Amino acid sequence: MQWGYRFVSGMLFLAAVIGMAFALYLEHVQGLVPCPLCVFQRVGLIGLGIISLIACLHNPKSNIMKRLYALLGSLSILWSVGVAARHVWLQNLPPDQVPSCGPGLEYWLETLPMQSVLQQVLNGSGECATIDWIFLGQSLPVWSLIFFSILLLVSLWQLLRKYKTAPIKRLRDKY
Repeated sequence: MQWGYRFVSGMLFLAAVIGMAFALYLEHVQGLVPCPLCVFQRVGLIGLGIISLIACLHNPKSNIMKRLYALLGSLSILWSVGVAARHVWLQNLPPDQVPSCGPGLEYWLETLPMQSVLQQVLNGSGECATIDWIFLGQSLPVWSLIFFSILLLVSLWQLLRKYKTAPIKRLRDKY
């Protein structure tokens, strides 16, 4: 069975919605406050979701447009993969090497330029190294990294796979 472009884009959108719904469930129902790295992981997931929704609704005929949407989605979720990998790395540092906790993300956004906020967040802080949630022996950033990596692989497959080319209709064939 060949999965169509629209179907895969729709599945990527649905996966992004499910991922965000789970993140919001953990935040608002379970009471887990997201650290700055968690917030930045969500940015890439939301980006993939928006791009995949647009691709699904547009359902372009042009292979160039299909690949453009897939490239943008891949770059978006690659951001989440990178941030999640950094998060896992921070959680696995020895306690004496964990960066100290600083002011929260809201304070940084209010007082620092965006470039400094990005630098501060990606450097991580002590709160990012705290493990608050474990499932099957793995922390939430590990599960996020696995989830984002699967979405990245699907996005890259969508980018690199062969699409059927539509036959070119010539003007003389029309009459």
